[in-house]
Amino acid sequence: MSILCACVRSPASKLLPLLLLASCNSMPGVDLAPAYEPPEYVVPASWRGASPFVEARPSDAEIRTEWWRLFRDPALDRLEEQAMIANADLHAAAERFVQARDLMMKARSRMLPQLNLGFDASDNKESEAALFRGPLNPIYDTSVSDRAGASWEPDFWYAIRNETAAKTYLAQQKAAEFALARLSIQAEIATDYFTLRGYDAQTDIYNQSIAYYKQSLDIVNERYAGKIASELDVARAKSLLFSTEAKALEVSGEREVAEHALAILVNTAPASFRIRPASNLRIPALKVPRQFPSTLLERRPDVAAAEREMAQANREIGVARAAFFPKVEFRIDGGFEDHGINLVKLANSFWAYGSSVSMPVFDGGLRRAQLQRSWSVYRETEDRYRSTVLNAFREVEDGLSLTNRLSASAKKLDSAVAAAMQTQNLTMDLYKGGLNSSLDLIYAQVATLTARIDSAQVKTRVLKSSVDLVRALGGGFDRGRLPGDGEVQPFDSLQYQGLEKPAPAGGIDVPAEDNAQHNDLARAHSL
Repeated sequence: MSILCACVRSPASKLLPLLLLASCNSMPGVDLAPAYEPPEYVVPASWRGASPFVEARPSDAEIRTEWWRLFRDPALDRLEEQAMIANADLHAAAERFVQARDLMMKARSRMLPQLNLGFDASDNKESEAALFRGPLNPIYDTSVSDRAGASWEPDFWYAIRNETAAKTYLAQQKAAEFALARLSIQAEIATDYFTLRGYDAQTDIYNQSIAYYKQSLDIVNERYAGKIASELDVARAKSLLFSTEAKALEVSGEREVAEHALAILVNTAPASFRIRPASNLRIPALKVPRQFPSTLLERRPDVAAAEREMAQANREIGVARAAFFPKVEFRIDGGFEDHGINLVKLANSFWAYGSSVSMPVFDGGLRRAQLQRSWSVYRETEDRYRSTVLNAFREVEDGLSLTNRLSASAKKLDSAVAAAMQTQNLTMDLYKGGLNSSLDLIYAQVATLTARIDSAQVKTRVLKSSVDLVRALGGGFDRGRLPGDGEVQPFDSLQYQGLEKPAPAGGIDVPAEDNAQHNDLARAHSL
């Protein structure tokens, strides 16, 4: 109230149009940031690697965000869904996006006038023997005052606007990093899940082999009791049986470790988490689109994050350049002061207004160093962007090559397993008829077990490399999903309610209402 009275009755009211101009964010100025265009690279027209997967129809032109459903595994679907709801690392990535949005608001706030209010009250007594005290000076002094002030820095050189834009791009970078974290968690769950299913397949193979070796040992013991086989045959059969049982226990331990890793990803303590074994290990006929290399840069969240980082560095050059130009600031202060409580009298009012212009003349090279550093940072982000792009192409080529070669290898190993099984059965028949030694039988059994385990391991690698390929292709991410410049602002300048969290932007939300809802880590999960 007091500041309005002071301004209306003073020449400081002439500054109100400038403050209104600032509030509209339309202050004219000179943008000192360089023109920004992301680098355009010459890229191959097609992939060198080949994939065994079915090429998608035009209606399936892109991988969906729920890409794991391509594998048609209900247990995997439930794991992915639970992780997207409760994973702590994903929540933390979302909070980093919220914090970046608030940093943008902090930078933007400098575009508007800064207002402050104050109130002072004092009751003072001076000693009668105080040094230099006049005989007529009062001993008691009471003072009450209220005051208000406003200041504003016009953004002639776009320093504030460039800083605001840089923080906006930072928020978009954090949104891309959130998408990268989400994709990484999804891929890690799928990889760990297929690793676990690979151990299930191996465990089933070992259990079948152990049962078969026990039967073989019974046959050898019968022949030994009949003086047909030697004690050496018995020792060989026992050695094979016991070593296979040991390998089965080892695989069981590895499966439990993979299960523990999945438990953490879905926000559950390992002791409360179980996945029921499944012996069949199948490779579905995936439909993965063969995207052209030029579209890959729009599909990768890490490429989008690197590009937004480069845009930030470009704006920071404009901020560093603005430091070479004068800084202007306008100020208004006013209020009322009285020895009692009569603050409404015009005679008790006070006010002051003014402006300042400052520019360092000599700083020992500080501003030049800041400008040179900003250019160097920009070039560094260009280099990192190019490196990220190259790595994206490498990962896709790796995924195409591995899935192709491993799929062909899996088919060959299936044929090898069939031949080994036939050899094992024929060798057992010959051994029973006394036409083969126990050593031939052991060789056949070991070769069969090795071929079956190799087949299961390669099929597991096919599934894992399929996950890596989908991840390399972006996992359904699209750069258009990033929040726009207007969506980044977390709240209005005059909003004072509902500040627990901002409205979702770019599809990113945080559970601010009940952040402790996932604290029950002992909740049992069984899939």
